[in-house]
Amino acid sequence: MSSTLAAGPAGAAVANPRSRVILASLIGTTIEFYDFYVYATAAVLVFPHLFFPAGNETTALLASFAVFGAAMVARPLGAVFFGHLGDRRGRKVTLVGALLTMGLATFLIGALPTYPSVGWLAPALLVLMRLAQGFALGGEWSGAALVATENAPPGKRAVYGTFPQLGAPIGFILANGLFLTIAAIMPSEDPSRPSDAFLSWGWRIPFLFSIVMVVVGLWVRLNLVESSAFEKTVKAGKVHAVPLSAVFREHFRAVVLGTFYMLATYVLFYLMTTFSLSYGRAAVDAKLPGLGYDYTTFVMMMIIGVVFFGIFTMVSGPWADRWGRRGTLIVVTLAILAFGLLWVPMLAMGPFGVMVWLVLGFSLMGMTFGPMGALLPELFPANVRYTGSGIAYNVSSILGAAVAPFIAVALWSWGGGSPFWVGVYLSSMALLTLIALLLGSETRDIDIEA
Repeated sequence: MSSTLAAGPAGAAVANPRSRVILASLIGTTIEFYDFYVYATAAVLVFPHLFFPAGNETTALLASFAVFGAAMVARPLGAVFFGHLGDRRGRKVTLVGALLTMGLATFLIGALPTYPSVGWLAPALLVLMRLAQGFALGGEWSGAALVATENAPPGKRAVYGTFPQLGAPIGFILANGLFLTIAAIMPSEDPSRPSDAFLSWGWRIPFLFSIVMVVVGLWVRLNLVESSAFEKTVKAGKVHAVPLSAVFREHFRAVVLGTFYMLATYVLFYLMTTFSLSYGRAAVDAKLPGLGYDYTTFVMMMIIGVVFFGIFTMVSGPWADRWGRRGTLIVVTLAILAFGLLWVPMLAMGPFGVMVWLVLGFSLMGMTFGPMGALLPELFPANVRYTGSGIAYNVSSILGAAVAPFIAVALWSWGGGSPFWVGVYLSSMALLTLIALLLGSETRDIDIEA
C-alpha cells in the first residue's frame, strides 16, 4: 500500500497543520452531535405526534425513544465495518465514507412521510434511517479521535483529544438554536404542543440543513494527509487482515475496560439532554408531572448549561495531560455519583436549583467526556486502534445511551413523577465506571505510534 503522506523538500513526510487537525476532528463530531440533538429534540417534540398512532402520550414518547435507541444498536456494527477500513486502508478515506453516510441519512429523515400519510411505513422508514445514522456514527467518533491524537505533539494528546469532543456542545447549540428560531417564527398557542406549521413542515428544516454541514466537512477531510502512526504500521507490515479478530484475541480486556470507562459518560449525556427536555417541559399537574417549563425557556436554560459543557471539555484536556487520564476521571466519576444522589434536593430549590442542576450536570459532562478522546485510543496499538476504540465507544452506547432515555422515562413514571430513581440510576452507572477505572491503568505515557 502506497503512502498517502505528502513529501517535503527532503522527502520527509508532511504532517497535517494544526488548524486542519482541529477542523477535521471537530467538524465530523459537530455534525454527529448536531444530528443527535436534532433527532433527540424531534423525538420529544415532533415524532410522537407524527410518526406513531394517536393515543397514549407516554406510550408514543417511549416508542419515539425506542426508535432513537435503535441507532445505538447499529453503532457497534458500524464500528466494526469502519474500524476494519480504518485499520487497513487508513483514517482519511474511512472518515470521508462515515461522514457521507451519516449526512445523507439525516437529510433523508427530513424528507420522510408521516404516519397519517402512509401508516406504519412512516415509523419503519424512520427506523431504517436511524439505523443508517447509527451505522455511520459507529465509525465517526473513533476516526475523529484518532485524527486528533495521532497528530498531537508530545505531551498534548489529551488537549488535542478534546477537539472532537467539542463537537457535542457546538452541535447542541447549533441544533437547538435552529429549532428555537423555527419555533419563534412558527409560535404555538398551546405551550405543550408545537404549532401546526411546525408539525407540518418546520421540523424538517434542521434535518435538511445538515447537508450543508456535510459538504463543509467533506471538503476539510479530503484535504487531510494520513497519520504517521498508520503509515508506520503499514511500512512495518503490521496491518492485520481482520482487525476485529485481533482486537478480541489480543486486547479483549482493553475493550471491556473502555466500554465501562464510557458508561457513566453516556448515561449522564443522554439524561442531561434527552430526558431533561421531557422532564423540564412536562406540566406540573400532568399524569406524568415535570417541571412545567415552556419549550423556549427550558432550552435556553439548557444552552446556558451547555456553555459550561464546552468550557469544561476544554479544561479537562490540560488536566488529563498534567494529572493523567485515570486520576482525573476517578475524581470526576465520584462527583457524578454524588450528583445523581442530589437531583431531588437541587430540583426542589425552584428555578435557581434547576439552573444549578443543568450547569453542574453539563459541567461534569465536559469533565468526563473531554479525556475520552485521548484515553480510548491509547488503550490500543496503532494497527487495531480504529477498531478497538470504536467498539469500546459504541458498545458502551448500547449499555448507556440506547437504554438511558427509555429507563429514565420508566423510572420517572414508576416514581410517580419524581426524578429520584433516575438520579439513582445515574449514580449506579457511575459506580460501574469507577470500578473499571480502578481496575485499569494510566495511559498518558504510551507511545501513540506503537
